[in-house]
Amino acid sequence: MTTSAKPIAPYITQNVNLLSGDVPQKRQEIRAYFLSTFDLYETLFESLRDDTVFYARPQPLRHPLIFYFGHTAVFFVNKLMLAKQLTGRVDERMESIFAIGVDEMSWDDLNDKNYDWPSVADVRAYRQKVRNTVLGVIDRMDFTMPVDWKSPMWPVMMGIEHERIHLETSSVLIRQLDISKVREHPLFQPCPFAGEAPENVLIPVKGGQVELGKSRSHHLYGWDNEFGHATLSVSDFEASRFLVSNQEYLQFMEAGGYTTDEWWDEEGLAWKRYHNAQMPEFWKKGKDGLVLRLMTREVPLPLNWPVEVCYLEAKAFCNWKSSVLNRPVRMPDEGEYRRLLQVCSLEKEHCDTPIDANWNLEHFAGSMPVDTFFHGDFCDVVGNVWQWNETPIYGFDGFEVHPLYDDFSTPTFDNRHAIIKGGSWISTGNEIALHSRYAFRRHFYQHSGFRYVVSDKPVKKEFSTYETDAAVAMYLEAHYGRSYFGVPNFAKTIAQIALRQVPENRRGKALDIGCATGRLSFELSPYFEQVDGLDFSARFIRQAIALAKEGRTRYELVTEGELVEYRECALADLGVNVQRDRITFMQQDACNMKPQYRGYDLVVAANLVDRLTDPVRFLLEIGHRMNDGGILVIASPFTWMTEFTAKEKWLGGFKKDGEPVTALDGLHHCLDQRFALVAEPLDVPFVIRETARKFQHTLSQVTLWRKK
Repeated sequence: MTTSAKPIAPYITQNVNLLSGDVPQKRQEIRAYFLSTFDLYETLFESLRDDTVFYARPQPLRHPLIFYFGHTAVFFVNKLMLAKQLTGRVDERMESIFAIGVDEMSWDDLNDKNYDWPSVADVRAYRQKVRNTVLGVIDRMDFTMPVDWKSPMWPVMMGIEHERIHLETSSVLIRQLDISKVREHPLFQPCPFAGEAPENVLIPVKGGQVELGKSRSHHLYGWDNEFGHATLSVSDFEASRFLVSNQEYLQFMEAGGYTTDEWWDEEGLAWKRYHNAQMPEFWKKGKDGLVLRLMTREVPLPLNWPVEVCYLEAKAFCNWKSSVLNRPVRMPDEGEYRRLLQVCSLEKEHCDTPIDANWNLEHFAGSMPVDTFFHGDFCDVVGNVWQWNETPIYGFDGFEVHPLYDDFSTPTFDNRHAIIKGGSWISTGNEIALHSRYAFRRHFYQHSGFRYVVSDKPVKKEFSTYETDAAVAMYLEAHYGRSYFGVPNFAKTIAQIALRQVPENRRGKALDIGCATGRLSFELSPYFEQVDGLDFSARFIRQAIALAKEGRTRYELVTEGELVEYRECALADLGVNVQRDRITFMQQDACNMKPQYRGYDLVVAANLVDRLTDPVRFLLEIGHRMNDGGILVIASPFTWMTEFTAKEKWLGGFKKDGEPVTALDGLHHCLDQRFALVAEPLDVPFVIRETARKFQHTLSQVTLWRKK
């Protein structure tokens, strides 16, 4: 039978080899890859019925679609600014609105009253500006071969692959809209072939050793969790020849799948009851039976297409199947999935050696029958739909956070995000690379299905949740750990200094900007009606949120070389009556905060201004966010470094007209018109522990200002 629709010919969907060729060749390849990605993403939104649909919210825990339309363009700007490839913003308002808040795991405020969404026309115009800006960066950039994750071209590739991820996730959101809000699109045509599903059978797979992870010298772009190394020994197992089809899943439903609680684990049962789930997300009851919602169409349920479910539903199916077969049935773990690739001769890159599969937009805009693409004894080992794995995602040995995107992987290392493998019909670029590793919360819907395995081997589902990021762990220790050399806790000291200046009748809202792991926010919470803790780093905010939610966290400190020790901190040990319900932690750029952050009686910027890209802008704008009579606390050691702040933007630490200019001079220059200094500057010490025998001992100059 014919398996292909009209191919996506105008668009480049293959990843770029970052090792081969010379600079002019690679510049042109990346340029073409960027344009193809940018255009394809915009084309996806042409499937919306009209511009009003951009403001529809497919899911209550997600932003309207207008956010996602603007977000991928803003991502390019933000990453290129971090990489010092851009010196200024394209549009400050757009880049404040669309920067943060991608999904329910982000740290943004989904309250619509906080957003004045721009028009679709304005966002289209903004995207055009970003297109031209990125092309200018690509065309002018001075880089050498190869392109690795330290290359100035890496953030361009990061933006491209990020947008390709959103190509897929946005297609899921469009699929979750009411069918009346979408329209057919000639580029996104579904498969017309449907029928009875083949009987699924189990095929033996001989075990063996698998090597996971890749080196920094790999020729394709990769996300940080792909790098590193893990060696796994895989035992013999059996695996289903086909992905679980709609027909096979229907057997589970007819056996009481959604009404028999014993097949659901605790998390699945809670999810099922909360959502009153009775069938998969994309199944609907039609006049003549079940129908399947595709991206722009509803069709009678194709029995021989793969079922698309969340992990919790897949797990319940496996538990039911275990009761039917009287054998241990589950989804494969990450090692077993890789072993399947080995035995099917699929340990290769699609961009190097093409693999016949329903992925990369090479066939239809949707699933195809589960017996279309054979890979040895199995079908759809890659492609058609993503395949849930039992393994929660974790960092390989040698894992490092990429400094330009510190919240891509680490928020998912919580034993609650299950790995998905293999890619779907719309997966392109890095998503279909051999080493790709993506993970979602177990209740999450993607174009995801599963195959099952039979094995007695238990799956490792608990990986260390100690914070191992060295910088974050050092700040956790500084905020919540032991005191060293008799130096009092810095955050607590700053809170006490600030509170002495704020009258009890003027303690409505406080802002802890640059809050890091949150100690100062917790210290202020008993005294203010509301405390906002903001930080640019998702790695730090993630820990503050965990503490606010769980009351404790654990971290790993280096003692010497590869030796570490483990610590735990708890809010109950702080000696203050923390009011967690008064605190909101958010990820924000201090130089481009969203407009709702205003009306503060106290603003504390502790050890922040000498790490900002534009401290003058921050100081000139912060007064607009404060009430008259409000107190501004600036604490900083003023260790100016060009890696954080361009020299021409330093507040002080230089000579002008032959005379020295200090940071205090710069503060007066920026603040005197709107603020009055209320006390003489004082030096407050703080200590950062690096190892058991190495410490940073620093003096932070503290100044207090009252808004006039």
